[in-house]
Order: sequence, then structure tokens, then C-alpha cells
Amino acid sequence: MKALQIECGNCRMPISLILSDPSVQSACPSCRADIRVDAFPALFHDVAPGSSGEALFTEGESSCFYHSAKKAVVPCEGCGRFLCSLCDIELDGKHLCPTCIEKGVKKGKLERLQADVTRYDDIAMLLAVVPLIFFCVTVFTAPAALFIAVRHWNSPGTVTPRGKWRFVAAIILSSLEMIGWGIAAIRLMGNTIFK
Repeated sequence: MKALQIECGNCRMPISLILSDPSVQSACPSCRADIRVDAFPALFHDVAPGSSGEALFTEGESSCFYHSAKKAVVPCEGCGRFLCSLCDIELDGKHLCPTCIEKGVKKGKLERLQADVTRYDDIAMLLAVVPLIFFCVTVFTAPAALFIAVRHWNSPGTVTPRGKWRFVAAIILSSLEMIGWGIAAIRLMGNTIFK
């Protein structure tokens, strides 16, 4: 039995169906429209370990989207295309086709395959610490450090866990810098107003 998430063709309501047979009929719970799902047998097969692909012999079997002469063993969980055992790529427990892998890498949705990672904690820390040499630029870098630390608190980090202490240090230091600038501005304005 397979659970399948489909959309009603009439009202676009998402519907979960349990497929026990290759052909299932049901009614939409929202608009009561008749729904019929015909599935290829590849949807019901257990996933076989990677191989070069089994040749397609019978008429009723589904074929691979990329290799029409190969028997489909599993549908892609990204786009729904049927895949032979050669095209099936298992990643984080999902079966994906090469096109979905490529799109996921380009869009940054597959974090496990990213080649580079921006270390926002280091950027925030540098923006808070390095400008202390030339204190006058901290009026610009302190808010930037605070923004980066808060904005990217939950951004994916490196492969090895680093902790959040850099973000915390950048937030505290940039907040102190901004408080210092605020006190300086109040004193400067106070001196000019009361003269």
C-alpha cells in the first residue's frame, strides 16, 4: 500500500489516497467530484538497490522517463517521473531523479550537496570587532553586525557544528557600540541645546 498526495481536478483541494490497487476510485471530500487514479505497477514495487536497470519486457509495465527500454522501479519524489534503478538516486531517504538533484543544487534546496557555505557568524563578528580600531566607522558596522547576526541566526552553517557563541558575541558587542553612539549623541545634543 502506498500513500499518495494528489489534487482534486475540480476544486484543487489536496487529497490523500491510500493506493492498494493500481486503480482507485474515490470522491473529493470538498466538492464531491469523482476521482480516479490509475497507477503504474512501478509505484507498488519495493525499491531495488542500484543496478544498470532491468529491460522492459511486458506491455503493461511502466518504463523509465529517461530510458524508455528500461523498467521503472520507483517514482521520483520530487517530480513524479518513473525511474529505472540506474536513474534512481537515493538522498536523505528520498528517491530523486538527476533533474531534481540538479534543480535542488541550483536553488540551494539540497543543503547536503552545497559546495560552499557562507559563515554569517564570522561576518557578524568581524563587523563588530574589526572596526573598533577606527571607532568612528562603528556607527555603520554595529547595526550591520546586529542585523546579520539576527537575520542569519537559523541559517544553515558548516558541515561541522560551530555553535552560536559568535552570533551572541556579535549581538552583545554591536549593541554596546550602538549604546555608546547613542550616549555620545545625547551628550553632544545636550551640550549644544543648553549653551
